Amino acid sequence: MAESRSFAELVAEGASVPTEGWDFSWFEGRATEARPSWQYARSAGRRLARARAALDVQTGGGEVLDFALGCAEPERPLSVAATEGWAPNVAKATALLRARGVLVVAAPDDAPLPFADGAFDLVLSRHPVAPHWAEIARVLRPGGTYFAQHVGPASVFELVEWFLGPQPEAVRRARDPERERAGAEAAGLEVVELRSERLRMEFHDIGAVVHFLRKVIWMVPGFGVEAYESRLRALHERIVDEGSFVAHSTRHLFDARKRTDA
Repeated sequence: MAESRSFAELVAEGASVPTEGWDFSWFEGRATEARPSWQYARSAGRRLARARAALDVQTGGGEVLDFALGCAEPERPLSVAATEGWAPNVAKATALLRARGVLVVAAPDDAPLPFADGAFDLVLSRHPVAPHWAEIARVLRPGGTYFAQHVGPASVFELVEWFLGPQPEAVRRARDPERERAGAEAAGLEVVELRSERLRMEFHDIGAVVHFLRKVIWMVPGFGVEAYESRLRALHERIVDEGSFVAHSTRHLFDARKRTDA
């Protein structure tokens, strides 16, 4: 049980667990996060069942796409590709998605997408670092759909500000869904639906916090156990006293269509 283990033991475990991919099963019993009501992966599966050619942008280790393709069976696109910018995830996604015939392409997150204009009628993405609207619109066919779940503003900032202190308003408002709507529309996409939810998270031990911050690297840039040892120890003591540390994630769902006149 985590509650019977020392600070040093928990931190060492959290610092040693591999971080590749977007499989969060290691957190079971140690951290929880409510999921959005729209059930993105299953909804993506329904979209895939109706698509001819699909692209998953910033696929991570391919876990979400793999699940969505499983939901789409026996219907599925004739052609499916995915991009990923981090080498360990490229290897993980390639191994996982090979059996489903998915082409995984190594591509930096901020680079142009390595596909022809109008190559896809469906582009998916779960938690892109930043949506590259012009490129998304370029590779979509007229009438094609961008369907994605984005991280919203000030997500998990209770944890971020525990380590970094109060953040400027401009940082807190980054990833604002209305700003992203404006970016999508400027690129030639019509936003059919945009939904947002704020979701409760709980961390039940400090090892889970360490692993989370190592895995989701943009939360506390440059995070390391030694650099933040005093804040980690204080948070450990709080979790022991209160039973958990509560934070809130924010998510929004984009359903956008490329205008036929774009």
